[in-house]
Amino acid sequence: MKEYKVEVYREGVIGSLFLGQSKVDPERFEDFLNRRAKEGWRVVAMEREQRRMLLFWSREAFLVIMERERA
Repeated sequence: MKEYKVEVYREGVIGSLFLGQSKVDPERFEDFLNRRAKEGWRVVAMEREQRRMLLFWSREAFLVIMERERA
């Protein structure tokens, strides 16, 4: 039996407020994925999106769907 997990990964608010938009830092995103992999999760799907924040700003986000074998 498998179990699934859905997480939204996004950068902090500060970059969006000062720069008008915020992009995902590849190294921090890699760390996020590696931490989940150590817990036994495997990415099965991922979607990139721009999320609005406070009307004028936007920030990049990833919707990550993961699965693992249920213990």
